[in-house]
Amino acid sequence: MKKGLIGLLIAAAVILGLFVWVKNTYNGLVTADEGVKAAWSQVENVYQRRADLIPNLVATVKGYASHESSTLEAVIEARAKATQVTVDPDKLTEESIAAFQSAQGELGNAIGRLLVSVEQYPDLKANQNFLELQAQLEGTENRITVERQKFNDTAKAYNTQVRSFPANIIASMFNFEQKGYFKAAEGAQIAPKVEF
Repeated sequence: MKKGLIGLLIAAAVILGLFVWVKNTYNGLVTADEGVKAAWSQVENVYQRRADLIPNLVATVKGYASHESSTLEAVIEARAKATQVTVDPDKLTEESIAAFQSAQGELGNAIGRLLVSVEQYPDLKANQNFLELQAQLEGTENRITVERQKFNDTAKAYNTQVRSFPANIIASMFNFEQKGYFKAAEGAQIAPKVEF
């Protein structure tokens, strides 16, 4: 009778230990997954901030450079495209992030062309409103860089947890999949050529 009771207690302790391990591993994966989603939301937030600033920049420049309409239209069109591309936080794959990054890259290029064309308008460069908007855009671009780095760091921690043994067993049982990363755009290593 005592051997049966001891065996039952050992089996119960093993089952309880296994349950606690599975629960803690699962909850850790959920926490890490939510961290990645929160980091992604912050990336989208700073990109939205940039998209919200652009109409103000365009309106300011329009007042000074009405004949540069093609450049201004390119910025407006790129902004419209960039705000249409969204990524489901549950499907943060390399491909979906690359598509998002591509649309945002087109917008960044259009803004760059706009800022270069502004060099032709000394009155605009000295305008306080334009200087403030330019500073806001610069700050936003810095925030985007910071938030993308935070997202990549969070995704790396999550992916490491999903791929590490024995957590990978629980991850595969409950369909926790790896998340994609932001990568440098093609040609990013080549400095842009600015000519006046």
